[in-house]
Amino acid sequence: MCAKKVTIREVAKRAGVSIATVSQILNGKAMNFNPLTVQKVQAARDELGYKADHLARQMVGKQSKTIGILVPEITNSFFSTLVKGIEEELLFSGYISMLWNGGFNGAKEEKALLELAKRGVDGFIIASPSISDEVLKEVLQIKKRPVIVLDQKTFSERSDEVTTDDFNGGLLAARYLKKMGHTKVAVIVPDLATVNIMYRLQGFLVEFPQALQIKTELSKSGGQAVVAELLEQNIEAVFALSDELAFGIYLGMRQKNKSIPNDLSVIGYDDVEMCRYVTPALTTVAQPIYELGKQAADLMIKRLATPTSPYVKRVLPVKLEIRGSVKVKNWSVFKS
Repeated sequence: MCAKKVTIREVAKRAGVSIATVSQILNGKAMNFNPLTVQKVQAARDELGYKADHLARQMVGKQSKTIGILVPEITNSFFSTLVKGIEEELLFSGYISMLWNGGFNGAKEEKALLELAKRGVDGFIIASPSISDEVLKEVLQIKKRPVIVLDQKTFSERSDEVTTDDFNGGLLAARYLKKMGHTKVAVIVPDLATVNIMYRLQGFLVEFPQALQIKTELSKSGGQAVVAELLEQNIEAVFALSDELAFGIYLGMRQKNKSIPNDLSVIGYDDVEMCRYVTPALTTVAQPIYELGKQAADLMIKRLATPTSPYVKRVLPVKLEIRGSVKVKNWSVFKS
């Protein structure tokens, strides 16, 4: 014989509050209530063993408690760390995620976005440069799904956005290379550079306006491919606009029997975990990747709770993590 299912009405009675209060507290709006009330509701839920009927909730309230996440390449350490931050914050508020790995395929990503909208996800967190503004507009205005944009689109004027201070990140890298005495420098730029990556470039060019700019694919193999040109041009130091590019440069240098930083100084960008494990450890501009994901999820939860509130843009700080991949050419900087 099946046990009787506990209802939200019973939870409300046990806690001594209204059904509406229980519903809101258990649906991600606990911040709107007195902590003691929240504690009573949660205790009643646990004592009675109440489990939400998500299918019924979706049919009645038009919410699935599910958020679609779109990234271009989950094998990239940046995006895997980002997704961990998003999922932790969503789970804390009673949401789950549906992850789509786009593989930098714009048509595939756009189809996935529209299909997920049909399947009832409540909103989207998008960290891919391949999605067009037209598709984002359809999702937001026609499909009526909120969108949180990470680092990528000009569309963010019509959506919430979380980003980092990329211009300052490029500036920090340039000033450090200049401080270390480097003058002949290059910057590695992805072929399809997103808005945030272009800000990094602009910050770097403030200190090195004549820096050699080399375009390549945004991948380890792309970084590997530029090594020959760096050596031919007698470049002293290179700023890779992502750690993925920097790791490729490491491999390319090793294949040429050259060493870092003796033959080439390298600075990356992102500070993924692998930066600490390559030899020498990679000096890089560190983004708070995990926090970036958590902030994106927090914005989504708040947007779903208050759909008509003004759009928000959050800019997180970056910092330079100095390790062993930049050679000192100007020892006077260490004199007292």
